[in-house]
Amino acid sequence: MQTQRLLKFSVSLFTLLVLGGVLYQLPPIHDRIAWRVHEATVLLKGILAPPEKIAFVPAQQQIEAIVSATLRAALTPTPSPTPTPTPPIPDTPQPTATPTLTPTPLPQRVALSGVRYMDQHGLWNYCAPANLAMALSFWGWPGDRLDAGKWLKPYSKDKNVMPYEMAAFVNETTDLKAIVRVGGNLDLVKALVANGFPVLAEKGTWIRDISGVVSWMGHYSVITGYDELAQQLITQDSYFSPDYPVHYDQFVREWRSFNYTYILIYPPERESEIQTLLGPDWDQTTNSLNAAQLASNEIFALEGVDQFFAWFNRGTNLKDLQDYGGAALAYDEAFALYNTLPEDRSVRPYRILWYQTGPYFAYFYVGRYYDVLNLATTAINAALDEPAIEESFYWRGMAKKALGDTSGAIADFKLALKYHPEFEPALYQLNELGVSP
Repeated sequence: MQTQRLLKFSVSLFTLLVLGGVLYQLPPIHDRIAWRVHEATVLLKGILAPPEKIAFVPAQQQIEAIVSATLRAALTPTPSPTPTPTPPIPDTPQPTATPTLTPTPLPQRVALSGVRYMDQHGLWNYCAPANLAMALSFWGWPGDRLDAGKWLKPYSKDKNVMPYEMAAFVNETTDLKAIVRVGGNLDLVKALVANGFPVLAEKGTWIRDISGVVSWMGHYSVITGYDELAQQLITQDSYFSPDYPVHYDQFVREWRSFNYTYILIYPPERESEIQTLLGPDWDQTTNSLNAAQLASNEIFALEGVDQFFAWFNRGTNLKDLQDYGGAALAYDEAFALYNTLPEDRSVRPYRILWYQTGPYFAYFYVGRYYDVLNLATTAINAALDEPAIEESFYWRGMAKKALGDTSGAIADFKLALKYHPEFEPALYQLNELGVSP
């Protein structure tokens, strides 16, 4: 009797599950409850495998640890010796000294108008398209976030759009120009805005994620003004609101987590003004050198997660300078510090490799293929929902290819294309392997 009851219950449960699955696929029902099912799944995964408990531990990190003290010493700023003045040659007329120009003081408050506000809500992770469309609208671009999104996010759930992709959209599809620079500061931002150039900044912010927990994630915002009296920037923030005020100190801390990266969009005929405002940082190599020095200075001035970002930024700038060995050591220091942070989602920036892929470059080009593979897998596993991170799949594929796992590499390159159709690096690798996408 007991066996029959158990059998009937099992059959009934199976029937209900099958019926529920069939009904769930019906468009009227699926459209109404799919997002609730998704949120419940994310919440459950966050409970079973909390991403904040994941540690980034490159396998060879301990090997390089022996040179850590040397690296730190090398990064310590040292004063340059005062040059000995060369006496003038007798009887040689000396040029008249050029008077030093006093810069024109900036206004105490600036608020640029002309940006059409667009939010990112109602569409999956539409921060980048919305903010880029806002920045372009200032210069008369007639499109909207959907026009930008079709190009930037061919797969709608792609978790991140890189700054270089946003600049490419501007340079390839509009009559405007765009450049990406790093190592920015508040004085530069204010000077740019005061001269009529909104600044599109990439930063990190702590907001409530899909699982309902406050955590760090990447974000863009358009800076259109500032107020010296209030010590605030005026931003067009696609997540929060138009004219969203952000205190200087908060902005700098959030900006630091993305190496003080900014994108400038401008008409070609005004490029000379941008060059003047940027000064030496117009040159990309000089810009990376300056940003690397800034990161080095901050390493010794900060602690906790801010110091983690400073070490990470040091690695990113050295990577941009193609000093892959130095970059790898800096990233080792960053990850070692990350693993000492409290296992709290509001503290640990576990999404870092979704947005910034410098460690993949550095470890790959010094031959640390297992570290690339392990870090990419860690980043992919940290996704509570669909791991739409094409860069991590691409670099994991590169590591597998280097290690002789050709079939595994092909599978990862194809996953990269799934999450970003026409992703050129993955297409190139598949073509090299003689495989059709």
